[in-house]
Amino acid sequence: MKSNAWVLLLLVIYFGVVDCIDDKCAACNAVAEEIERGLSNEKPRNHLDMRHRLDSKGQRKGKVIDYRVSELRVVELLDGLCENMQDYTIDKTDSTGQQWIKVDNWDNLANKQEARAYSKDISTYCGRLLEEAEDDLAELIKKGSIRASNVKKVLCHDLSRHCSKASGAQLNDNDDEADGEL
Repeated sequence: MKSNAWVLLLLVIYFGVVDCIDDKCAACNAVAEEIERGLSNEKPRNHLDMRHRLDSKGQRKGKVIDYRVSELRVVELLDGLCENMQDYTIDKTDSTGQQWIKVDNWDNLANKQEARAYSKDISTYCGRLLEEAEDDLAELIKKGSIRASNVKKVLCHDLSRHCSKASGAQLNDNDDEADGEL
């Protein structure tokens, strides 16, 4: 009986954390913005030379992989993403609903403790979002279907479906242009 009580307690805690984010669309858009930032800040990279073996004639064997379609690029874009989301909190001054903002200086916030709690919530949300969408997202990145201009549409509308058609007004103009780019 005690093990059933522990399982029940863990489920209550888990589902309590899952529902911490009231506006999943706004949270997804914030995660997408962080991915966009990563894509925009990417530096051009050389191809990955995987020709490490030599054949009997001394010629190098193996593949040369374009960095833009490599698994390494996906890892570099998504690794640490959810930790970076701890720099975000909810801006309550916006009357249109929840808006996640990146915080440069936590000392300037009126309620730092509440802001830190929100930052942990979105970081946890990010982890769940990546857990459900990472494989598809990685494939789209490798195919070149994802650019800084369409991350919100692809991630929040197409993959996770956290933004319905009704909340399309939250997208910026670049996302509207990217509708047919998948």
